[in-house]
Amino acid sequence: MRANKVREIWAGGGAVINGWVSLSNGFSAELMANAGFDSVTVDQQHGLVYGESVIGLFQAISTTETVPFTRVPWLDPAAIMQALDAGAYGIICPMVNSVDDALRFVEYASYPPMGGRSYGPIRANVYGGRPYPANANETIIRMAMIETRQALEVCEEIAGVDGIDALYIGPSDLASSLGYKPGQDQREPEVVAAMERILAAGKAAGKPVGCHNGSAAYAREMIDKGFQFVTVGSDAIFIAQGAASVVNDLKSEALTGAGTSY
Repeated sequence: MRANKVREIWAGGGAVINGWVSLSNGFSAELMANAGFDSVTVDQQHGLVYGESVIGLFQAISTTETVPFTRVPWLDPAAIMQALDAGAYGIICPMVNSVDDALRFVEYASYPPMGGRSYGPIRANVYGGRPYPANANETIIRMAMIETRQALEVCEEIAGVDGIDALYIGPSDLASSLGYKPGQDQREPEVVAAMERILAAGKAAGKPVGCHNGSAAYAREMIDKGFQFVTVGSDAIFIAQGAASVVNDLKSEALTGAGTSY
């Protein structure tokens, strides 16, 4: 079976650089995968990705060695099963707020006897290779999102659940839950302390911890703190920022009269 390179990076003590796909476009996903990210996550929760388009995005990512992840819309057995059967090698599950949520996540994402995932890896057999079912539980990654005050209060217990392979912080929801303005690259002391508590919980349980970031500089800070999975931006953000930068540069030149003589 195809190895999961994210697990290999973690086993070596390294940090995974994760890309993010919000657009339901195969070429966009292919460009992101070819940019050199270790993994790329297809966002089914807040991205514009629905239904069968997920398979096409996974196929585009699979033209490279980049590992395909997805963030499912919710803690839903059907969504998790379908993503895994389509070839996801990592599931990021939002709003895991309790030990019971974590146990159900493991149940939905794992074959017996570890869980109750139904058999039918229609594309996973193609991407992962045979014998996929015998090795899936140890190969795929189940990453629980800790992003509410409720989850924060039991993050140590969630981290200790067998089958939860890693934790992932959603800084916007976490900040909002704690009474602060949602956003990435958090500097609010209480939010920062919460993120550090989650990181410590993961380390104590021997589980990597990841987070969403708004800039490469902040992501580097998180790696230096010990985070082992960092996401910066998305295909949609990169397009918007790149386009705006060009337009702003041209408008600035027009206002100053630069570039009008040849």
